[in-house]
Amino acid sequence: MKFTIDEFRAWQNKSITLLGMSGVGKTYLSMLLRDHNWFHYSGDYRIGTRYLDEPIMDLIKQQAMQITFLRDLLRRDWIRIRNNIKVHDLGPVLSFVGKLGDPERGGVPLDEFSRRQALYRQAEIAAMQDVPEFIRKAHEIYGYDNFVNDVGGSLCELDEPSVIGLLVQHSLILYIRVTEKAEEEALISRARSSPKPLYYRPEFLAEQLQQYLELRGLEYAAEVDPDDFCSWVFPRLFHSRVPRYEAIARPHGYTVTSHEVAAVRDEQDFLDLLENAIARNTDER
Repeated sequence: MKFTIDEFRAWQNKSITLLGMSGVGKTYLSMLLRDHNWFHYSGDYRIGTRYLDEPIMDLIKQQAMQITFLRDLLRRDWIRIRNNIKVHDLGPVLSFVGKLGDPERGGVPLDEFSRRQALYRQAEIAAMQDVPEFIRKAHEIYGYDNFVNDVGGSLCELDEPSVIGLLVQHSLILYIRVTEKAEEEALISRARSSPKPLYYRPEFLAEQLQQYLELRGLEYAAEVDPDDFCSWVFPRLFHSRVPRYEAIARPHGYTVTSHEVAAVRDEQDFLDLLENAIARNTDER
């Protein structure tokens, strides 16, 4: 959706989709807005509780079945295992996606990793397709005035135009861009010091994996150090995603910086941030 400032101010039930890399402040804003009568829709939480719940549980049970004591309890149906994902702790989703590489070092073999990546992509598409219905539920069932869609950092990787079209139709797209070199370096440094599972477009993964193998003198993905690959590939992933985010935000939404987001302290600050973004967009046209 596109607005003039007056139209935005008159928009009674606001719905905002936050777009950007993990770590730029999407969840920070979403959690802050929850305290001001905004419904917080977390894409990854929806993925973990609805669309990947069974695959996550299957993976956990598969691991538990390798332990004799737990195997007997599970087969006799004497214990239950449940997915206890939280909005602020998406560990089960991250554990399911996993890291490519040597299984002896906690990695996932390439074929299985690719299967999980495909499942995650379909789950993220499905979670975003649910947004219009949750906007309705937020207002009609739960009584929230406004709605914030906290999407995963990989939304720009899905190559699914219908998803972007749906979000544009039902929400204002706000892209949080990292503009300062120091902030970019800090984000990359955090990713390197604490590597996390990530989603990669298949073409990007194949290209980067081949480069990594050649650089490290390896022949097979099974030889890859999972944490080293995540640390090595993240800066390349970061820079590959920037033009993809901008290709969404430029025609369909508005752009703010992570520095501006860091200064937001309450709902009014957030609304002022949006109005400034709308004004900038108007001036640039």
